[in-house]
Amino acid sequence: MKLTTFSDYTLRVLMYLALNRERLATIPEIAAAYEISENHLMKVVHQLARSGVIESVRGKGGGIRLAHAPEDIRLGAIVRVSEGNAPIVECLSEETGNCRIAPACRLSGILVRAFDALYAALDDYTLADLVQSPRGLRMLLARE
Repeated sequence: MKLTTFSDYTLRVLMYLALNRERLATIPEIAAAYEISENHLMKVVHQLARSGVIESVRGKGGGIRLAHAPEDIRLGAIVRVSEGNAPIVECLSEETGNCRIAPACRLSGILVRAFDALYAALDDYTLADLVQSPRGLRMLLARE
């Protein structure tokens, strides 16, 4: 199993914001800290704002910040939203007839169970768990 880059960046943005709760952060600042594309982060931030996980403040001196305490942000919920509702394999799509062996195949059930286990494990953790060692993370993300 592999999470998309979108989910990876989503978690990174949230970690950055959790480390910098005392102020607003900007997309260019976060992109520079992680050395990743601002364009990709704009899409991530847009989705996070739409889902109510972060707040966006417009205008001069604006930026983004967490809308909830890190202890209240479950990783499973974040990854579910960022990964979307696409089926994990073609045979689970709503279109029928995509797979000749679907009526006798057990693979789809096994994969659903595996993904459910992944999300259940992620649900055991919050954003606060990811930033328990803030000093080390801040040092690594500091721009020289």
